[in-house]
Amino acid sequence: MTDRLTLAVVTAGLSEDSTTTRLGEAIAKAASGTVEHAGQHVEIKVIPLRDLAHGLTDMMITHVASPAVQDAIDTVLNADGLVAASPTYKASYSGLFKQFFDVIDESALENLPTVVAATGGSPRHSLVLDTALRPLLSYLKALVLPLGIYAASEDWGHEDLQRRIDRVGASLAAVVLAGSPGGAPRSLDDDAAGPGLRREVKDEFSNVPDFASLLASVGS
Repeated sequence: MTDRLTLAVVTAGLSEDSTTTRLGEAIAKAASGTVEHAGQHVEIKVIPLRDLAHGLTDMMITHVASPAVQDAIDTVLNADGLVAASPTYKASYSGLFKQFFDVIDESALENLPTVVAATGGSPRHSLVLDTALRPLLSYLKALVLPLGIYAASEDWGHEDLQRRIDRVGASLAAVVLAGSPGGAPRSLDDDAAGPGLRREVKDEFSNVPDFASLLASVGS
């Protein structure tokens, strides 16, 4: 096998060396190791949303993406697998995390194998995976894997965290490989897309009406 697969890591960590980014990268590396062991080449692309904060805000207002924001969106839309990681704020994902997925068309992530991950100061917030991150990515029609990871401050440096990372990484790798060109044969309905298969990249704003013309027509 010579095809190169891509794993995208979207991280909403706010510091340069955030635990959120570390967690997302570790999951992608664990998945990459399993995929490469199966004979595929893997490229990991990390998208630190902290670098796109101003561009995302501008896009929400103007509906025009900066080159950096567009590149990040294209990276996710063309990936074979996704790791979506956010710090926990007020028992949910961060606003920056939500902003990024708000500018992506709601069907563009369809059947994209996705792992959700979150970090927080207390293990009491571990349900954030199921109450916030999973519903958001499911709404966007991503193929959200049952396994996810929440890492509290006390988990770092504990060998159990690495064990969980390896388990989730292997799960992501299995789904990505199943949908890759050299993966196991799969039976698909004519109207169904399989995990790992390339999705049509849609422009969310391609059919935005000309509101000036609409307003001018009112009362005419």
